[in-house]
Amino acid sequence: MANKVTPYKNSQMGKKAQVTQMFDTISEDYDGLNRVISFGIDIKWRKRVVSIVQKSQPESVLDIATGTGDLAINLTQTGAKNIIGLDISPGMLEVGKKKVAQKKLGNTIEMVVGDSENLPFENESFDAVTVAFGVRNFENLEKGLSEIHRVLVKGGTFVVLETSVPTKFPFKQGYTFYTKYILPAIGKIFSKDRSAYSYLSESASVFPHGEAFNNILRKIGFIEVENKPQTLGVASIYVAKK
Repeated sequence: MANKVTPYKNSQMGKKAQVTQMFDTISEDYDGLNRVISFGIDIKWRKRVVSIVQKSQPESVLDIATGTGDLAINLTQTGAKNIIGLDISPGMLEVGKKKVAQKKLGNTIEMVVGDSENLPFENESFDAVTVAFGVRNFENLEKGLSEIHRVLVKGGTFVVLETSVPTKFPFKQGYTFYTKYILPAIGKIFSKDRSAYSYLSESASVFPHGEAFNNILRKIGFIEVENKPQTLGVASIYVAKK
């Protein structure tokens, strides 16, 4: 499970504290490096998430692990009047707040420091909840998913965008080589944190994906669970209802 993979292997801190420190450190570099590492394909994936959420015509949306706010900003296209971007990293949120202000979206989007495993919201507060590239960073995956289930309205939509591992030759072999060697090398060259991109690739490789993640969602209580592999299986969009 992803719990066993942490950013700093010799640290005495728990995973949650390590993830916070890591994202605070790389926050200024994160957007640019993300575009390079994913070849910009992550932009297309986020658009697909927005399209799925839009179908439910939500009034309120919670974007967990919002980071620098890319998905939260895109979610304004759903017509939602209230969007909250929550993240455990103040550094990432500061970058996100600047982007929200530049786009004059402060009346729609609120950026909040918070813990995905202890959400500061009442039961059934949101029509939709999204997480992009964040669930693998949860210290306790099932606890985080249970909190999401709690704050989602009955009939609400939950959408997860997360990396996965291709299963077919030669894409599986190519993906393994890229994430094991190329991605960490790019991170070491351009990032302040040499451990961060090694962690991000390693955590992606061990995270339960496909039907394994579907089954965890069902265990928590989500229904109508399905996953949509993206770009030869290097990522998946999971959709579920409460």
